[in-house]
Amino acid sequence: MGKDAQRIRKVMSLLKRRYGVGRPPFLHFSTPWQALAATILSAQAQDPTVNKATSVLFRKYPSVGDYARMKPEQLYAYTRTIGLYRGKSKNIINSAKIIVKQFDSKVPKTMDELVGLPGVGRKTANIVLSNAYNINQGIAIDTHCIRVSNKLGFVDTKDPVKIEKRLMDIAPKSDWREVNHLFIDLGRDVCTARKTYCERCVLNKICPSSTVRR
Repeated sequence: MGKDAQRIRKVMSLLKRRYGVGRPPFLHFSTPWQALAATILSAQAQDPTVNKATSVLFRKYPSVGDYARMKPEQLYAYTRTIGLYRGKSKNIINSAKIIVKQFDSKVPKTMDELVGLPGVGRKTANIVLSNAYNINQGIAIDTHCIRVSNKLGFVDTKDPVKIEKRLMDIAPKSDWREVNHLFIDLGRDVCTARKTYCERCVLNKICPSSTVRR
């Protein structure tokens, strides 16, 4: 086992102790389709904003078939508070049509099939697979994961594909889902984009970017 593989186990142990495990997903949904739609909407948007919009949307239109029959303007009425809502809404509708026609109205369970849908990249596919199906095929990489991975010295790049590959190489597969969740927790709590609060970070003794004297 390499040094980074040992260190990420220590990182995960400390983060689990601090933030917990098995927490519900950040986005609210009841079905795999709703998980997909919410995740498409969440790109470059705040989760609370998405959850507020989908709380109304999913009550009125719960199934994938509802969206396959929609016109974009119908969906705009519910998504217009979310950034880039026009493009995202069209992707949701077009994805729904494909899922109904090609997958018997069931959201596919493989990475290759998911990334073939409009508006779905590896990050979205990983979130849907792990949170809706409990399948770990990769690690969802968002801006928090990019920042934290670099701060911790596991990578020296902002390329999400390279970061995902590196983290998959060193982290146990059983932790892939929690890597995303716990790095987001850390990024929102103390390792923020504007400022780092190393003095109250549980990783300040093992993080190479820590400003706390050791």
